[in-house]
Amino acid sequence: MRYIALRWFAGVRTICAVLAVTAAAGGSDSAAAATQPHYGGTLVVELHVPTLVLDPTKWKTGAPESAASEQIASAVFERLVTLDRFGRFQPGLATDWSHDEGWRRWQFSLRAGVQFSDGSALTAAEVAAALQELFAERLSEKGVVTAASGTRVILQFSSPMPDLLEQLASGRNFIFRREADGTLLGTGPFFVAEFAPAAGSVATARYKLLPNEKCWAGRPFVDALEVHLGVPALRQLFDLELGKADVVELSADLVRRAQQENLRVWASAPVLLYGLQVSGEAGGAPRGSTGKADLREALSLALDRATMASVLLQRQAEPAASFLPQWLSGYAFVFGAENNVERAKEIGKKLVGGSGAGGAMLQPLKLRVDAGGDLAKLIGERVAINARQAGISVQLQSRAAARENLSSASANSPRAGEAPALRLIAWRYSSLSQRAELDAITASLQLEAENETSTADAEQVYARERRLLTERGLIPLVVMPEYIGLGAGVRDWMAERWGEWHLADVWLDGKKSVAEGAQP
Repeated sequence: MRYIALRWFAGVRTICAVLAVTAAAGGSDSAAAATQPHYGGTLVVELHVPTLVLDPTKWKTGAPESAASEQIASAVFERLVTLDRFGRFQPGLATDWSHDEGWRRWQFSLRAGVQFSDGSALTAAEVAAALQELFAERLSEKGVVTAASGTRVILQFSSPMPDLLEQLASGRNFIFRREADGTLLGTGPFFVAEFAPAAGSVATARYKLLPNEKCWAGRPFVDALEVHLGVPALRQLFDLELGKADVVELSADLVRRAQQENLRVWASAPVLLYGLQVSGEAGGAPRGSTGKADLREALSLALDRATMASVLLQRQAEPAASFLPQWLSGYAFVFGAENNVERAKEIGKKLVGGSGAGGAMLQPLKLRVDAGGDLAKLIGERVAINARQAGISVQLQSRAAARENLSSASANSPRAGEAPALRLIAWRYSSLSQRAELDAITASLQLEAENETSTADAEQVYARERRLLTERGLIPLVVMPEYIGLGAGVRDWMAERWGEWHLADVWLDGKKSVAEGAQP
């Protein structure tokens, strides 16, 4: 779904701009109705991550810190297909596609006349090479990618891939060409023209992206895109208020403040999950044992997810009972997240008094906070409080402390090298394929047995997730959107509900543009 027509026919965009900004940003701006979309200005984006990784093959699936890299990469690279907000697949670099009856052999016809930012033509061989590099390390089904003659690319898989389009339209499945020095070229609306590393204690790293005049979809509206990295959350809010930034990330604790100050706030669908993993060593019980299952049940019953979402996260999150969110799976509502402290106490007493797991449960369970940031620490502290209310002692442990304890203990006793019983994780959804998300988290957390198979069948996906929650020790806690603050001069912010931005379609109101030196 490239927004070609919208960029080429600016007159049509006038109405779309007003409606989109009003609906997505939570407010109306009558000035937009009198202003025609136009080219010019510098769009300033501020992010909290200290670095960007624009090589999709190096992203860590599910890692929240990789989300920012994907957002900026989407301005440099393109995909074969896209998905519009109505759930319809649209042509991207591929104009049409087909598959055999078994969903194993796929054929894509490439768009003619597409060029990389250096002016060289996109070829089927380069598309095949990029897909082969991306697929080789991610898919459990080993895809054999071959480039046919002309503009056709064929993908052959050993097992059915009915959800291939969902995978190609999301995540890190961008098409690129890798140069001899390792740098990547894209066909997207921007290209990286400059990188300035951070200097001193105050300055931040900065990327400058310029329009790709050779982009087949047309030139972006803005003359430049500046991306500032490592900007603290509160400073981002101040810069937005002062007109120093156009697009900023808003942490959950600052969303209400931004709204009270009449700043424009856009929210995605829930895309970030916080959850607990009960490890195989929990309570001294082996993987799949009754002790581990009882501990998981006791903790799940003890956790007050509603209070976490409404009080701790100031109603900027939702309680989560499933791994896949409702907008992605369609069945998340069938999972329950009961809060029953009395029942949790009964199970906790059995764990302490029973044989096998009892000795280990007399000591506090170690909760390692794998997720970064103050928010994760607050959630971890709330987990410990809820667990203690059920008679289960939990002690927080940072990743650094866990590594130190593991290293020193391993040298002193054969049992001391056991991993923490609990881990607090943060998972950022990146794929529009349910199967791909389950594949990713089970591989990342090593949750499944070797003989379990990956399938896109809806009933089997549901059954697989239920096993993941009931037998593999995963406890969802809360799920939350991503919040973006928009400057007064930003027009046509039409990001997808699953969080992907379209920076090439944004234009700046000249009277309020950062590029024209707007003052508060």
